[in-house]
Amino acid sequence: LGNIQQNVPFLAFLIPGLMMMTLINNSFQNSSSSIVASKFSGDLEDIRAAPISNLQVIGALSMGALIRGVIVSMVTLLVGEVFYYFTRNEWLGVVHPGSFLFFTVAGGLLFGLLGISIAFVAKSFDQLTAFTSFVLLPLTYLGGVFISLDHLSPFWRSIAIWNPLLYLINGLRYGVLGLTEVSLAASYSMVLISLGFAFVLASISVTKGSFQRW
Repeated sequence: LGNIQQNVPFLAFLIPGLMMMTLINNSFQNSSSSIVASKFSGDLEDIRAAPISNLQVIGALSMGALIRGVIVSMVTLLVGEVFYYFTRNEWLGVVHPGSFLFFTVAGGLLFGLLGISIAFVAKSFDQLTAFTSFVLLPLTYLGGVFISLDHLSPFWRSIAIWNPLLYLINGLRYGVLGLTEVSLAASYSMVLISLGFAFVLASISVTKGSFQRW
């Protein structure tokens, strides 16, 4: 791990983290709230009766989550660019467009799939809120959105390196700044493994959930 916060303006360090935070929050909320709301309105019964596969259901929900997350993330980038220009008199560019695109898409899909998994287990919006507050939010702060990992104590740093959000945030930060606190290869590997795991969870949740009565 290395402290990149010392090498760039704080606003440049902050913008990619805020982008990823809004991306994952909106992706998760889009898929999870859609399913929980459908439980109470009875719309999931229509999905059960429709001639579509579970894979198509997962694809539709995760793509919807990705689109919402990307839109909000790009708005965050636009606002950040305006603030950066007025404070630094220059624009914040994208150094590595390929990595920028990969981690943006991967982050949206990952938390869209996670939202599907949690929503089929949750029985109310309160349970979704509890997951967001007690699981997702701490992971976000430990992912290095606002501060470099070098500022964490050794105990929390040792926990943070197992946090997938750390690799998503640093991957996107690499795409924007060309700098990262963790190995780029580790970021790609961790994100791909997390995507596969989230897809399996979503598949199990949809398969079991489609045969349950709400």
